[in-house]
Amino acid sequence: MRSNRFPRLAPVISLLALLAACAPGAPDGARGSNGGAAVVRVPQDTASVQRAVDQVRPGGLVLVSPGVYRESVTVSKPRVVLRGTERSTVVVDGEFERSNGITVTGAGSVVENLTVRNHLANGVLFTGVTDERLQSGGAGGSAYDPLDTVKFPPLKGFRASYVTAYDNALYGIYAFDARSGVIERSYASGHADSGIYVGQCRPCDTVVRDNTVEHNAVGLEVTNASERLYLLGNRAVRNRVGLTLNSNDLEALGPQHGAVVAGNVLSDNNDDRSPEQADGGFGIGIGSGGGRDNVIERNLVTGNRSAGVLLSDVQGYPARGNTVRGNRVTANGTDLVLSTGAPAANCFTGNAESTSSPAGLSDLAPCGRSTRAERPVPAEPGTGRAPLGRPHPVQAPPGISFQDVPAPPPQPNLPAAATATARPATGLPGRVDPGSFPLPASAGAR
Repeated sequence: MRSNRFPRLAPVISLLALLAACAPGAPDGARGSNGGAAVVRVPQDTASVQRAVDQVRPGGLVLVSPGVYRESVTVSKPRVVLRGTERSTVVVDGEFERSNGITVTGAGSVVENLTVRNHLANGVLFTGVTDERLQSGGAGGSAYDPLDTVKFPPLKGFRASYVTAYDNALYGIYAFDARSGVIERSYASGHADSGIYVGQCRPCDTVVRDNTVEHNAVGLEVTNASERLYLLGNRAVRNRVGLTLNSNDLEALGPQHGAVVAGNVLSDNNDDRSPEQADGGFGIGIGSGGGRDNVIERNLVTGNRSAGVLLSDVQGYPARGNTVRGNRVTANGTDLVLSTGAPAANCFTGNAESTSSPAGLSDLAPCGRSTRAERPVPAEPGTGRAPLGRPHPVQAPPGISFQDVPAPPPQPNLPAAATATARPATGLPGRVDPGSFPLPASAGAR
């Protein structure tokens, strides 16, 4: 799902001087080997989050006390941990004037336990793109050409934990041209494209887990992000679309392939009080356009008016090799939908569905040992072609401005945020066990 109303923005990134002065109020009084402070406190040592980031050493901690910080922040040093002491009251506010809240280009850096809101592009952006490539139009924005992955190698190592992002025009937490990361225990609402987005990485080596996304155009979005990518134990509820897996030519590294989607709740994604997305998707739990070799298992997909799980071809990218198994897909407009010219190239089993299109989908495209392409598929009467599934028709209602989505309630804090040891984003994502994320018992589970 892509929004044409707000074109994709390149990160707003400046070349920052690396200031060497030690913050005088740093608790340990330590000066790093590179001349920066080990810990810089805001506002005790400096009133600006950006100045604190400039003063901290690589591998240091910026600790921000409650307040509304009306600035954009760029973290270009490696292994910096930027942390709020109180998640809901440490706020980076764009005032609907600035593009990005926090942009991270420093390898192994972390954003945790704070809120980003009211930006014209993204709340938190992790990226290996380190130049400004801005054009006029849209939300003050620009569009990426397909990325030169040699000129701009991916950011390696990133983490967002206990972040609240709301009412940003495009994405809440956005990882683009970034790998070896974790997005966890975060919340995103009120975004005109998606709450959490992972795009253009191969291999991604990234985990998106235990997040809640609601009241967005799309809750969780993946585009041209492939291999060792895991979306586990998230709740995507009351968006217009819950989760998408997309291939396209607007970004490099297509087709999207090799993601694991397990143990998530995708419920009631029919929210008419959410920002409208230009592509018009509405009432879909999981939608995959041209994704390949993805595994969708043990998810609860319910109450989505158009389709529970929808796999479809997109121009130049047929849906192939996807496995949909062991999900509970019930009470949707149509539970399972397969709209592809080669339905037997995907497989479905054990999904507890009531309805499917084409009918009998689990028999038409079962999972088993035989080569999927060799399975005979009856032609659609009168066409000579394989049957194309169709979601239940739903008229998408008008949405609202991203600026008008209500602020969320306070979210859980990082334990002992004021004193916990800083953990840079190195060695991530670590061991990943999708099997430890069971089928949720109810839509309220996470």
